[in-house]
Amino acid sequence: MASQPKAHVAIIGAGLSGLRCADLLLQNGFQVSILEGRDRVGGRVHQTKLSNDHWVDMGPNWIHGATGNIIRDLALETGTGIDDLDDKSCAFDETGVRLEAAESTKYETIMWETIKEAFTYSATSEAKVDPQKSLMDFFQEKVPLRIPDDEPNAEAQRKTVYQMCETWGAFIGSPITKQSLKFFWLEECIDNENLFCAGTYHKVLERVAKPVVDKADISFNTIMESITYKINGKDKITVHPRSGNSREFDEVVVTTPLGWLKKNKTKAFDPPLPHSLSTAIDAISYGCLEKVYISFPEAFWRAKNGQPEIVKGFIQWMSPTYHPELNANRWSQEAVELSSLSADDAHPTLLFYTYGAQSQWFTSELAKRPDKKDKAAFIISYFEPYYSRLPNYTADAAACQPVDCIATDWLNDELAGNGSYANYQVGLEKGDEHIRTMREGLPDQGLWFAGEHTAPYVALGTTTGAYLSGEAVAERIVEKYARFQ
Repeated sequence: MASQPKAHVAIIGAGLSGLRCADLLLQNGFQVSILEGRDRVGGRVHQTKLSNDHWVDMGPNWIHGATGNIIRDLALETGTGIDDLDDKSCAFDETGVRLEAAESTKYETIMWETIKEAFTYSATSEAKVDPQKSLMDFFQEKVPLRIPDDEPNAEAQRKTVYQMCETWGAFIGSPITKQSLKFFWLEECIDNENLFCAGTYHKVLERVAKPVVDKADISFNTIMESITYKINGKDKITVHPRSGNSREFDEVVVTTPLGWLKKNKTKAFDPPLPHSLSTAIDAISYGCLEKVYISFPEAFWRAKNGQPEIVKGFIQWMSPTYHPELNANRWSQEAVELSSLSADDAHPTLLFYTYGAQSQWFTSELAKRPDKKDKAAFIISYFEPYYSRLPNYTADAAACQPVDCIATDWLNDELAGNGSYANYQVGLEKGDEHIRTMREGLPDQGLWFAGEHTAPYVALGTTTGAYLSGEAVAERIVEKYARFQ
């Protein structure tokens, strides 16, 4: 008896999860059609070029975890530069004065030891942790034990640690005061190591996309409006694009970002999603990390004429009091300086990260300025009070004048779900259960979900997680149809 032809699978979205899912299905003989709302592959993995001819990532910059990480392996295979910046940092206090190296190291050590302690506590005591308790609450309990009352200026030292730990917001896209302690363990990456993708994700994306672009049917500029999934014995699932021309498939894999699902789930699925799945989508939060690249003619902050190297890698300006005109809220500023990257990947650029209310305000201000020069002028006026604190800065020196500014705008990107990636905020009561529910999808009805929000727990919110989630769904679909052969 001849075997039946393999199923026709639609994949909504050509990001990393969709591409990996498509590749594996194609390898197993399935017919694959991808509906992609943009005019390119990659989704939130995307690059643009600065005026200095260096490409930069508008989406993810990092590879979270080194050992056994497929994305790191792909970076190495494609010759993509990666750098470990974890031990390089510089911090400025609330008045703009740079902390001495020993002082900064002391506070950073306390911060990271407290974060590690919080990971352990969350993982081992989740059941008894109050859902309303934040990571900042944990800091306020534990830091006084690390800086006891009998230390000189104990309160001032603790205050500095509390300000420094706000940098956690740049990891999750939301303030540390919103980070759930109960589900903090979901933020712990594969092996606690974070590598900067110095060569950008371009070659990695190209490698993942190539077999799919070569073999799959990809419809670009095609936004999915709704899906009618299998019920009452119906054997096909129908995808309705915004442009019309509905199409039927045997299976549909939805890889749209969590933010998109949160905004569109009530109208995007017919019949409505089951309560457990709808609740899961609502319960998991979505961050709003944004990035700003500011390039200079040269890296004026680097050591010159035998000076000691002061600024290299991470930079933090803690709770600044000195920019009340545009930062009355005293939002901390975080940046990575890119001049210390390896070899050809280095360039004289500062990469700033914003998140939470600052991102919301900043993107709204940029939206008021459609002219590119006006945007650049605003960006410079906002960040100059911070980068002007770096060594060797002179206001009228040519080396200190920005030559290019580029800012992301994920909050105003419909297809990105108006944000960045999933995170786990205070009030969450069943985080791991909700993730499992989204990961499971509705396989009997032909509806599957993939993306960084459905990843293995050790890779949630990462490119590695997105890739693995697409792979996992493809394997389950292959297994489902293997039973019919």
